[in-house]
Parts: sequence; structure tokens; C-alpha cells
Amino acid sequence: MKVLVTGGAGYIGSVTAKALGDAGHVPVILDSLLTGPQVFVRDRIFYEGDIADRALVARIVEEHPDLAATIHMAARIVVPESVELPYEYYRDNVAKSLELFDQLDKLGKPRVLFSSSASLYAVKEDFEVRETDDLDPTSPYARTKRMMEQVLEDMAAATDLRAIILRYFNPIGSDPDLESGIYAKEPSHVLGQLVMAARGQKDAFTITGTDHPTRDGTGIRDYIHVWDVAKAHVRAVERFDEVIAAAGEPSVVINIGTGSGVTVRELVAAFESVFGREVPVREAPPRPGDAVGAFANVDKARELLDWQSELSLEDAIASALAWGEKRQEILGYE
Repeated sequence: MKVLVTGGAGYIGSVTAKALGDAGHVPVILDSLLTGPQVFVRDRIFYEGDIADRALVARIVEEHPDLAATIHMAARIVVPESVELPYEYYRDNVAKSLELFDQLDKLGKPRVLFSSSASLYAVKEDFEVRETDDLDPTSPYARTKRMMEQVLEDMAAATDLRAIILRYFNPIGSDPDLESGIYAKEPSHVLGQLVMAARGQKDAFTITGTDHPTRDGTGIRDYIHVWDVAKAHVRAVERFDEVIAAAGEPSVVINIGTGSGVTVRELVAAFESVFGREVPVREAPPRPGDAVGAFANVDKARELLDWQSELSLEDAIASALAWGEKRQEILGYE
């Protein structure tokens, strides 16, 4: 099976492209390289360009008429930056995706697998969220993801487009062969920040927010190994029509997480256990747009995808630490 992966030079996109290849499929990468490094593309089929470039999308389909589905991952993703740059986030995440979806529909490539986010969910007392629970996106980034879900739901109802919407929780770790991972020089992801503090690239790890209504006052997340996330995409494209038929709707939302919640303090403790020594920690107020957090109810993923996470929090931490040692070799910077 041949699969178009937008954002395939990015963190999750590159790992997903690898998982597709390992499963015997052929990823076709479309990426503007706005943030993702070209080295992550490796020797895969690659088109550099914009998802809103209709002529380019048409050329990709013409050159690969056997494309079975599109995994749409290309997006701006940094929450505090979205608060500062809302125009850029709505333009790139929403307006450009509209052009992509309409063009895919017109070109007869209706299967879309969309990367959404658990940051959409409203806070619940027990923090476990199902796909049908209330939503309350608290940042421009999260609101762009919700808008794209609504766009896909409406377009799927009105056209031949069909959509599987995966709400990721918190991917961490790296590709198991250490060929790609977090690439930002100063990653906004919590585990990337921890790795930097552990390796002395920062003087301390900052816990942002310590008076949340959680068991220890810090935010709660469902940290899932990025390789498990990648394999969920493989399962979803392989079962695409079956999943849509089972859902009984032209679009379906599925949580992708481990099914358990970990607070930031608990993450730090697990990290120190794997790392073998303490990491300097400081505390600060929440960042603009930060959510208290949630963890996934994953019943729907088990039912529709026959998928569940297999790797542990410690596995993900170990792979992130190993990538921290390897990334300068691949990226040319620490």
C-alpha cells in the first residue's frame, strides 16, 4: 500500500513513515521543511512543498495513482507560540488543510487519517476522557485542531471524503533504531526538556504549574511511546474502510494513548529512575494555553483498530535518552 504522509519529515511523521515501511507499505512524504529536518526523510519518496499547493498535490497523485490514503500530520504544534502567532496557526493548520482536503476529494483520494490532539478535551474530575466527552480547547493550537475535526466531519458528510481522526495524547521517545526523534534545538515537549536538563544543556527542568487539581498539583498527561503512535497509524490505514464501516459514520474520532495518567512529578521520578540520578528541578506558573491534562480511555481504539500501546513509560524515556546521545550525529547539533 502507498500512503501520502504530510509532515513526514517531522517528529511523529518520520517515525510513522518508518513504521509504514516496516509493515511493507510505501510512504510518500510531502513536507515544506518549515520545521522538520530533511535528514529524517532518508531515502523515502519525497516532495518538498506546501500542502495547499494544489498543483503539487495533483502531481503527486498523478505520479503515484496507487495512493491508498493520506496521513495528514503537517501542522504547527507549539502551544505558547500559537498564543503569540494565532494568524500563522490558523493559516497553516486550518486554511491550508482545507485546500488539501478539497483537492484530495477532487482527485479521487478520499481516505484521510488526521492527526488531532487530546488538548481538545475539557477537564474532567477523574481526568479519563472518552471520545464523546466535552471539549474545551484552551489555545489557538488546540482550536485549530478542533476546527479541522469539524471541517472533516462536515466534508465527509457532504462529499466522498472519509476521515479517521486520531486524538493523540502525549507522544514521547524516539524511533526504535534512533534514526529520528525530537529535533528542535530546545524542544517544547516535556521529555525533551528533561533530557536537556539531565545532559546539562539546561540548568534545570521547569515544572510549569504546581497547583492544578491533580493528585500532586502538577499537570497530568498520558505519555505514549511515539512508536506505538506510529503503529496505530499503520493499523488505521490498513483497516481504513473496515473502521469507517464499523463506526457507521463517514468520519470517526479515536483516542490514541496508553489509558493511564502520569503527573509531571511522576514523570520526573520515572525519568530519574531510568537515568540513574536526580535531575535539577524548578517550579513556575503554567505557560499561556497550558491545559491541566487528561488521559485516554482507549476502548474505541481496541474495538475499531484492534490496537493498544505495548511499550512502557520507561521504554520511552530510555529511547529519548538514547536519542539525546545520537541526535548530534544525525542533525549536526545537540
